[in-house]
Amino acid sequence: METMTPPPATQSTSERLLLAAQELFLERNYADVTMDQICAATEVTKGALYHHYSGKEELYLAMLHQDLAAKRELFAAAAAMQGSCRECLHKLTNDFLSLPAVNRGLITLVRRDINIFSAAARADLVRAYQSALPEQVQIILENGMANGEIVRTDSRLLSWEFVALVEVTLSPYAEQVLPTVAAKLDHVLAVFLKGAAAPQSAIRS
Repeated sequence: METMTPPPATQSTSERLLLAAQELFLERNYADVTMDQICAATEVTKGALYHHYSGKEELYLAMLHQDLAAKRELFAAAAAMQGSCRECLHKLTNDFLSLPAVNRGLITLVRRDINIFSAAARADLVRAYQSALPEQVQIILENGMANGEIVRTDSRLLSWEFVALVEVTLSPYAEQVLPTVAAKLDHVLAVFLKGAAAPQSAIRS
């Protein structure tokens, strides 16, 4: 297993704890991560950890909400830009796929671990996730429908389908087939905007 390098001392204790939590929770299941491991990874005492977070659940939820807030800000810039639907989807997807692997992976934890928490915590996480990604895609798609670039349909459903298509490119197999960000982008936009059907001329030939 790769040993984590402690974050620079210039970072706040809270930032160091959140960064260590990101790597550990991605590497292992929620139940397998302990506060002792987080302390060891950050060289922070248990007392200092509990000064910032009451326990593992609070730290984990803070980590996810911080990440989702950052993603919402990033993706909202693509949703607000002037350009065609394709250009806006290209920017949003490129911004996501260009993130470090840890930051790309964190968004998958919402689905993986959602049932661990209370109903209220789950609702907050789902709301933060929707605001960060699907709703930003939905804005782009609704603009595309208004401009005649996309056929009118349920934009919310279509936004989730686009997100699912992007998430498929994060799988280990997709990484072999589509090893670069550019390849992933071309594939996602081609399938989403043009479909997988071959042109009639190709079928006839």
